[in-house]
Amino acid sequence: MARFTISSAARNAGVGVETIRYYQRIGLIQEPSKPVTGYRSYTNEDLQQLKFIQRAKQLGFSLAEIKTLLSLGDGSCDKTKQLASSKLDDVKGKIKDLKSIATTLEKLVESCESNRGNSACPIIEAISRDE
Repeated sequence: MARFTISSAARNAGVGVETIRYYQRIGLIQEPSKPVTGYRSYTNEDLQQLKFIQRAKQLGFSLAEIKTLLSLGDGSCDKTKQLASSKLDDVKGKIKDLKSIATTLEKLVESCESNRGNSACPIIEAISRDE
């Protein structure tokens, strides 16, 4: 079985050493026992768990949600689906909000382009308003 030092595990998983230590402190991964002489070593399973955490983060899951996913393991597709559906709803809501922001910014840029320096900047005025 392959064994990794914390630095090689971090490098292979694409995270920092301090990230691994943080994950251990919050209970996302277990800290391997330290032999009397030598360094703690991490297994392929530890490495896969680190990669799982990184992929879940890329999908927008929080560390608390990832902890829940890890606790569910392979056995509870219904609960996992429920968590993923909730995350999907959150993402769709954020996309809707971002589209609204983009529309507003487009209008502000257009109003600034038509201003031609005749008055105060419409973008600054719009941001300054209490609306």
